[in-house]
Amino acid sequence: MIEVIDLKKVFDNGFEALKSVDFTIEKGDLVCLLGPSGCGKSTILNLIAGLLSPSAGDIRFAGSSVVKTEPKDRNIGFVFQNYALYPHMTVLENIMFPLTVGQKKIPKEEAKITAEKFMKLTNIEELYDKKPGTLSGGQQQRVAITRALVQNPEVLLLDEPLSNLDARLRLRIREEIRRLVKEVGITTIFVTHDQEEALSISDKIILLNEGVIQQNDDPQNLYLEPANLFVAKFIGNPIINTLSVTVQDGLMKNDVFQIPVSRFTSARFKDSMPDGEYVLGIRPEDFSPTGNEGIFSAELTNVELIGRERILNFQIGLDRMKSIVSIEDEIEEGTSVTFDLNYSKAFIFKKTGERIY
Repeated sequence: MIEVIDLKKVFDNGFEALKSVDFTIEKGDLVCLLGPSGCGKSTILNLIAGLLSPSAGDIRFAGSSVVKTEPKDRNIGFVFQNYALYPHMTVLENIMFPLTVGQKKIPKEEAKITAEKFMKLTNIEELYDKKPGTLSGGQQQRVAITRALVQNPEVLLLDEPLSNLDARLRLRIREEIRRLVKEVGITTIFVTHDQEEALSISDKIILLNEGVIQQNDDPQNLYLEPANLFVAKFIGNPIINTLSVTVQDGLMKNDVFQIPVSRFTSARFKDSMPDGEYVLGIRPEDFSPTGNEGIFSAELTNVELIGRERILNFQIGLDRMKSIVSIEDEIEEGTSVTFDLNYSKAFIFKKTGERIY
């Protein structure tokens, strides 16, 4: 188990990278640190690895603090974004290297047997005597992961290891990473800014912004039950539709429509909605064209084809909106479409971003 307790990091230039971070990772879980560039995810990884020292707080492995433990003594495997392979060594030599140096040094023949076992696990036996410069990006990535796993670390850290790969290869390699770490049973922390990557392989996702955890949850809950407006906007592709609305006298309204608040409260919310200014969030799949009377009509500005679906683009006032429909719904650009929404899937946020419903 990894425990991060009230972790803070302020750099010498005064930049507050982490403001107060708390989370727990269970043994054997694969957890993604997700968020935009500069949110603090790599800082957390480097603090756990011991490459940075915290300004405050604690990091514990199995109940014992490691804050004052040297990086080499933390029993961590680290896979960097650039793989950091030794160019003058063969693949086998790269993988053997951690076993033949330091306090845990073992005989070369034993190291070779161990390295070959893990090369078989990661399906890179055929790269045995090749040098890193002759390998593809995907092959180098597998070698780097194998070199990390061969040390039998307590924790595996991966810092955006797929960012240098093309889209199709990223899809295949991330599946391999999930299979490998689960087969070995190693606690893994995976840093990425790619939500699809995080959603596809994680047991848990810790979503950060500006050094603060926005939500620490199961992947599906970040989409289905976002904690705030930032989470709702960050998770989901296409992005969630958001509209500024006013609630007054039992009606939710803007310049284009007005909807009885009772439609929301009866479908999802227990309490009545106080008068005030809000942000209404609707996922694209929950905006539905309807042949019946809807809440508003709009002219389609563009129709995108994406595999089995069409994305309908339209505007409500100055706000650009999207609706996802089946590819079989042959709706053309320029068509005027009447829309309704799924009230049971609507989200209501305060102007400050706090979710209230």
